[in-house]
Amino acid sequence: MIHILTLVLLIATSQLLAPASQAQSTVASAAAHSQVFPTTPVSKPDGTRWRIAYVESGDYADYPLTLGEIADGLQSLGWLRFEGNRPQNLSGADLWKWLASNTDSPHLQFVEDAYWQPGNFDAEKREPMRAAYAKRIQQRADIDLTIAMGTWAGQDMRSLGPLVPTIVGSTSDAIGAGISDNAQDSGRDNLHARIEPERYERQLRLFHEIVPFKTLGIVYEDSQAGRTYAAVSAVEQVSRELDFKVVHCLAPSSSVSTETAIANALHCYQDLARQHVDAVYVTSHRGVTRSSIVAIGDTLEHAKIPSFSMGGSKDVEQGILLSLAQADVSYVGLFHAETMARIFHGAKPRQLSQLWIDPPKIALNLATARIIGFDPPVDILLAADEVYETSP
Repeated sequence: MIHILTLVLLIATSQLLAPASQAQSTVASAAAHSQVFPTTPVSKPDGTRWRIAYVESGDYADYPLTLGEIADGLQSLGWLRFEGNRPQNLSGADLWKWLASNTDSPHLQFVEDAYWQPGNFDAEKREPMRAAYAKRIQQRADIDLTIAMGTWAGQDMRSLGPLVPTIVGSTSDAIGAGISDNAQDSGRDNLHARIEPERYERQLRLFHEIVPFKTLGIVYEDSQAGRTYAAVSAVEQVSRELDFKVVHCLAPSSSVSTETAIANALHCYQDLARQHVDAVYVTSHRGVTRSSIVAIGDTLEHAKIPSFSMGGSKDVEQGILLSLAQADVSYVGLFHAETMARIFHGAKPRQLSQLWIDPPKIALNLATARIIGFDPPVDILLAADEVYETSP
C-alpha cells in the first residue's frame, strides 16, 4: 500500500520554492530582487496608454483560456474594466478582437490589428509571420509589450530578439524549447516565460508510485516542438530512474488540419491499447482536444489501461484515471498580469522571477477506476483533492 507520507513527499518535492497562495508567490518574486516593482495601474510617461500585441502559435484551446485569464488578472489589479461579461470558448483571434473592442482602460490597450498567427500551426507560415511582426515593430514602433502564446510563438519571439518586452504563456517546457536559458534566467533582457521546474517528472514519479508499470505509452509528434509538448525528455529521464520501458507512438500534428491531428492521435492511442502497455501518459498534442479526450479515455478504459493526464483534472473529469491537477488557471493569469504590470513600471522582463509551482492536487476518476479494475489504495483516496464519480 502507498503511504500517505510518501505521496506528500512526492507531490511536495518542489514546495520549498512553491507558493502556498498566489499572494505568497507575489511576495517571493518581489523579494528575490533588490528593486521592488509595483503592480498598481500607471500610464506611459507621456500620459498615453501602453499598447499590447498578441502572437499565437495556432488554434489550441489553452491559448485563449490563458489569454482571457491574463486579461482577468489585469482587471483584478485595476488596469482595465470589461464592458460586459467576457465571453467564453472563443478562439484566440476572436477573443483578441473582443478585448480590443470591449476593454475600458486609461492605462493600456489591446491593439486589434497587432495580432499574428502562422495559420493553424502551419510551419511554412512561421517565417512570413515573424517578418510581418518584425516589420510592424521596427517601422511603426507602436507596440510596448507582446504576449506570445505557445511554444512556437515563444521560440519566434526569442529568435527575433525580442524587439519589445515579451511574456510567453502556455508553453509546456520553455527551457527544453529553447525559449529561456534556464529557470532563473531567460537569457534575453526583454523576455519572460513562466517555468515550473520538474513539473512532468513529478507527475510521472507519482503515477509510477500509484501504478508500478513496466511499460508506459506516450503519443507525440516527432519534431522538436512535438517532443517538447509531450515532455519526452522528462519521460525518458524518469524511465531510466525507475526502470520502465517507454513505448512511443508518433502522431504528426503540425502543418495538418485539426481533424487530421485528432485522427493521428486517436490512431496512436488505439495502437497503444492493442499493444496493451501497462499504462499511458496522455500528453499535450493538437489531437487531444475537449472532444477527442473522451474517445481517448474510452479507448484506454476498454483496454483496462491506467492513464495519467499531463493536462490536469479537466481530462480526469472526461475519463482519464489520474492527474496531478493544475491550480485554477486564474492564478496563472494573475502571475502573467503582475509580470506585465511590473514591466510597465520599468522592470526588464529578465529581472523578474519566472518560477511558478502549481499547488499540488491529485485528481482521480473513480468511475474509470472501476471500469479498468483498479482499486485505489485508501492512501490515494485520502490524498485526492478532486474525485470524479462518473465518466462521460
